[in-house]
Amino acid sequence: MSTWTPATWRGLPAKQIPDYPDVESLAAVENRIAGYPPLVFAGEVRQLRQRLATVCKGEAFLLQGGDCAESFDDHGANTIRDFFRVFLQMASIVTFGASKPVVKVGRIAGQFAKPRSSTSERRQGIELPVYRGDIVNGYDFTLEQRTPDPERQEAAYRQSAASLNLLRAFASGGFANYENIHKWTLEFVAGTPASERFASLAHRVSEALGFMAACGIDAENATALRSTEFYTSHEALLLGYEQSLTRTDSTSGNWYATSGHMLWIGDRTRQLDHAHVEFCRGVQNPIGLKCGPSISADELIRLLDILNPLNEPGRIVLIARMGTDRIEDRLPELVKHVRREGREVVWSCDPMHGNTIEAGGYKTRAFDRVVGEIGSFFDIHEAEGTYPGGVHIEMTSRDVTECLGGAHALSHEDLPLMYETKCDPRLNASQSVELAFMLSERLSDFKRSVRTQHMTKHVNGTTR
Repeated sequence: MSTWTPATWRGLPAKQIPDYPDVESLAAVENRIAGYPPLVFAGEVRQLRQRLATVCKGEAFLLQGGDCAESFDDHGANTIRDFFRVFLQMASIVTFGASKPVVKVGRIAGQFAKPRSSTSERRQGIELPVYRGDIVNGYDFTLEQRTPDPERQEAAYRQSAASLNLLRAFASGGFANYENIHKWTLEFVAGTPASERFASLAHRVSEALGFMAACGIDAENATALRSTEFYTSHEALLLGYEQSLTRTDSTSGNWYATSGHMLWIGDRTRQLDHAHVEFCRGVQNPIGLKCGPSISADELIRLLDILNPLNEPGRIVLIARMGTDRIEDRLPELVKHVRREGREVVWSCDPMHGNTIEAGGYKTRAFDRVVGEIGSFFDIHEAEGTYPGGVHIEMTSRDVTECLGGAHALSHEDLPLMYETKCDPRLNASQSVELAFMLSERLSDFKRSVRTQHMTKHVNGTTR
């Protein structure tokens, strides 16, 4: 392996990086960002790696989710607050139902760039560059908007800083107090078919908190009841921006990407000898690796050799995004190979990207297929004796109509009512919470199954 620096990626092929017509302006923007303060800190990144190491052991669960691509236009305090509240709601359901801590990682404060299957888009005989996310170009179909503009990187930096500021305040300032769970839960699910179920959970949590308070444990003297840990993540796609925010930690001398706590490599940019893998191998952040149907077991092991040569737990999250039709054929081989090689990884399921379809001119996803892929993910890990450690979803707190099905049984006719995404369809708040209950149940079932297997082995061993 060659000596690594934050710039060694520049000598390698790089997919999904836009062509900027003004390279001098791009260099000037990147130089300015290199002088800005970090968005996250090395100590926070190390803490996330420690939390993910517990997921490796099967002692916690990773919940990763948020917008498909953040927008410059939809960035108010209420938007961030509502997302955070739904995310807390989901995490509390999984924690309470499955009796496991939840490592909370948002697709927020940096998820502005999107990989695309084509470099251009044609409408009515006019061909323009494809929309690649607000950090690159605009959504409107005009030459001015679609031309990649480096100034947008500074706007993304400022928005990320503002989002992180508010998220840190929410996480530590009392908003995440478990005593408020009635407010989080009932406000978001009132009027849904499953509202009684959510209310029942909130009541059970309140009873548990009441018992703890009677024992002298409450939000005043137990930090974990009034605050939470929350981390940010995004796809490391725009490598010039990532390089500008890569810094040396003064305490360890290691390099950290300070654009977010966790980065991931997409299914379109995971080539062994290309720029994105080269950049990510040198930073100490947790690295996610999207694993689509085309990846082979041998290729996956070679990627792990590059990205995690010391086989450190908490460093790698393998994010399977196969699709309901392919997961049972493709995932077992990967899981077996990784387990046989003794690799320390978190296995996570992205049930969104392999299940995208088109209906009436809209990109959409069926909730039943999303749930089905997660179910298969759990079944495969149970069969292989490995741990299904997390999920990675695209979601929003808004009452959008982008994914079919769910508690409100959204149909094809409902899609135009509130279809707001600029890229991929997202689960709305109700669908997200419904998914959290399913996860809670599957984790509880998985825990019972593992316990039964251990008891059976013990009895059989004693009998012999």
